Amino acid sequence: MTKGGVQADHQIKALIADDAISAQEEITSAQIQPASLDLRLGEVAYRVRASFLAGRSRTVAARLADFQMHSIDLTKGAVLEKGCVYVVPLMENLNLPNGMTAAASAKSSIGRLDLLTRIITDHGIEFDRVPEGYQGPLYVEICPRSFSVVAQTGQMLNQIIFRQGKTFMSDDALRALHAESPIVSGDPVISDGLGFSVDLRPEQGNLVGYRAKPHTGVIDLSKLNHYDPAEFWEPVHTDDGWIILDPGAFYILVSREAIVIPPMQAAEMAPYLAMVGEFRVHYAGFFDPGFGYAAAGGAGSRGVLEVRCHEAPFVLEHGQVVGRLVYENMAALPEALYGREIKSNYQGQGLKLSKHFRM
Repeated sequence: MTKGGVQADHQIKALIADDAISAQEEITSAQIQPASLDLRLGEVAYRVRASFLAGRSRTVAARLADFQMHSIDLTKGAVLEKGCVYVVPLMENLNLPNGMTAAASAKSSIGRLDLLTRIITDHGIEFDRVPEGYQGPLYVEICPRSFSVVAQTGQMLNQIIFRQGKTFMSDDALRALHAESPIVSGDPVISDGLGFSVDLRPEQGNLVGYRAKPHTGVIDLSKLNHYDPAEFWEPVHTDDGWIILDPGAFYILVSREAIVIPPMQAAEMAPYLAMVGEFRVHYAGFFDPGFGYAAAGGAGSRGVLEVRCHEAPFVLEHGQVVGRLVYENMAALPEALYGREIKSNYQGQGLKLSKHFRM
């Protein structure tokens, strides 16, 4: 029996060998992260009238027949337009064993582009959640919010983790972990996970974030370290320790705390209670084992916050708690840690845009 916990890289390889994870094209080692698998876009995108879930009694293909407007060939790259909704079949399929579930998330660079991407399944009733023992295809819903993008077959916009049994750590276990090996700079705020706050008083200068410009060019997802940030982002400065969020605007900010994910833990960013204000911190993120871990070169790593304001302007203050990290136990020690054995773009990060921009 597979040990309980989030499955590590070598356990994901075993799932592939056992055909619990299969694909139209061979799964490559580059897709396998310390605690997750990157998922690849298939050959076609379907423009649909609205976002949808299949529902318990139907398949995604059946729902596509209801909502599809037209199809787009992705094999040579194609523009997915801002404000439109697309559904793309993924290359990977699942045949999960009993007791195993899966959860998906946008990759870090995708969330930082305000590109809403969510996994849907046949008979699914939740986004980004795959039920125990699921057998069938995977699809991704893509909705560019701030920028139109060029996407292409084989690109990896989402990642998926595999959970065997109970994986989540209690608050008491999290406090014990912090006492043994600190998981956050300063005093931890632990309540249903580790709370983190926004940094609006940087140690140097007064640059605290970036706001997406409303009318920009297209971003080709294949082009890295390519675009001038000034063409897509407005810098956000403050000397006062607070900023006013504009309704409908998208911001890149950074956490005040440095965060650590030890080798035998993984974490997921969860939304904070809506009652704290008229904004949402995008929960695009899984944090792999080793993120922020000093031995993996990550000392001082901050969490990048993808913030969208809702109906009313809202004052965001320095140190205001805006989200939480939910920690999970790994089933085994990964062969590779984030930032050490694998190439990791955001180890040791502070305030940073996605890897598509020159910095």
